[in-house]
Amino acid sequence: MATATLARHSLAHFMDLESIKYSIAAQPVSRRQSLHLFYHRCYHHKPCSVVASMNGCQGNPRDRVPIGSIETRTFPAVTSPALATDTLNLAISEMKANPPLFTSGILRLQVPIQQQIEAIDWLHSQHQIHPRCFFSGRRQSKDFTEVTNGNGYQKSNNVVSVAGVGSAVLFRNDHPFCYNDWKSIKRFLSANCPLIRAYGAIRFDARANISSEWEPFGSFYFIIPQVELDELDGCSMLATTIAWDNAFSWTWEQAVDAVEATMTQISSNVVKLSKEVTRSFIISTSHIPSKMYWDLAVERALQIINRSSSPLAKVVLARSSKIVIANDIDPIAWLACLQVEGENAYQFCLQPPNAPAFIGNTPEQLFHRNCLGISSEAIAGTRARGGSMALDLQIQLDLLSSPKDHLEFTIVRDNIRKKLEAVCDRIVVEPNKAIRKLHRVQHLYARLAGELRSEDDEFNILSSLHPTPAVCGFPTEEARLLIAETEVFDRGMYAGPVGWFGGGESEFAVGIRSALVEKGLGALIYAGTGIVKGSNPSLEWEELELKTSQFTKLLKLEGPSRQKIENSGIII
Repeated sequence: MATATLARHSLAHFMDLESIKYSIAAQPVSRRQSLHLFYHRCYHHKPCSVVASMNGCQGNPRDRVPIGSIETRTFPAVTSPALATDTLNLAISEMKANPPLFTSGILRLQVPIQQQIEAIDWLHSQHQIHPRCFFSGRRQSKDFTEVTNGNGYQKSNNVVSVAGVGSAVLFRNDHPFCYNDWKSIKRFLSANCPLIRAYGAIRFDARANISSEWEPFGSFYFIIPQVELDELDGCSMLATTIAWDNAFSWTWEQAVDAVEATMTQISSNVVKLSKEVTRSFIISTSHIPSKMYWDLAVERALQIINRSSSPLAKVVLARSSKIVIANDIDPIAWLACLQVEGENAYQFCLQPPNAPAFIGNTPEQLFHRNCLGISSEAIAGTRARGGSMALDLQIQLDLLSSPKDHLEFTIVRDNIRKKLEAVCDRIVVEPNKAIRKLHRVQHLYARLAGELRSEDDEFNILSSLHPTPAVCGFPTEEARLLIAETEVFDRGMYAGPVGWFGGGESEFAVGIRSALVEKGLGALIYAGTGIVKGSNPSLEWEELELKTSQFTKLLKLEGPSRQKIENSGIII
């Protein structure tokens, strides 16, 4: 079967402002910790290729020793990115002449900036330095509401966006992400240095063959950036990270040389994005599967679900849409537009060297861990927003009362609760069932929270929660097998975990509402929908169209008239 092709072609990061309370006028501060990690028996893995950095998953974990030093140094605040760059360059130059005593370590140098610079603007100004990554938490706006028992409420978060270029440490391989890979990443992290974080993504199905467009990402792809811009409320911070390990044949001298090379490319001239892409005609659009084959796939799935002997209650089928337009698509400019589109969602970008950019605007959290506290979300069922308050309420009530959507949502919520109960002492579900209203769509929603028995349970949570019934189905293995038999394109990182690992905190979203974008070759846009008893193939296709419209609406030179939109009663 044909696989949608796109030539080969770094992710990102959400930060809690509370984790980096620092005095802007503080003198340089040093934090150092030696880590002593225990490594379980592991298989020998094929080393990954190294691009101007070491691969932290390379070699045999049994032969590794704990990182010698993990340290963060904070310098006095400056007034501009140019002065921050000068400060970092001077510090790197001085350290080059005074190498550390440790044979391995990771050192973050950070300079607060007394102005708020949008991380996405900084990233766009870096002239295509690869790898690159971006991650932003939910910027909740007036469009965001969670509705319970007919009443709306809003909650606010201190949200930080982070953009990074280069890789101080790369973690990539083609084998499925395992416990030893997680330990390899955690080896470079410490709760005492909360801003040293690894940003990346994991494939939806590591057992599926990797197609050419996803090949640079491997089965998992994480980086600790060499240079990053942290956007905070009211201020910013420029940082560079140096990591070395003689056991990986990546010495201090090599690490410093690599950082210096990246710093020479860093631009301090940050130009604010207009957050409007240059609109262009769509030359061609093709879907895998086509509408005809989609209908057949949904009907076949329903036949299996409706069999009395079948355990399958839900399967999530997806579509890949290839869009070719007259002009190049700039993935960062496109992502900036998605920030306007959905301020209450996670935005992310992950782009390895010589690869497409994986970008997305997802509303769905996989999990957030802060020390032993863990939370997750159940989201299922989709409706458009209404063009008026009355119509929007009517659509909301229809979603709440729909037996089909209630079944789909209940499967997701109860499955997540069961998996959390396996590693947590007590689970709280609140709200039990609500409406989450986004800018363009609304979903059934519940939040689940608990307390982990051990921080090592983080890997168990990640491996057990993914894939959720919201992106795969239930039971998981039956649904995964049907997806593998049915879909003729590679999902890659679409619907997989996307986020970051930190020493004392980690956060992952689900990589839906996403696209793979490459200059000169257009984009592959991904969307999926849950098939349960009562599903209708045509209605499910319309849901796919609604989910991909946040991308396609940015490309059309001319769209439907406002009058037509208002008459339809739906915000397009």
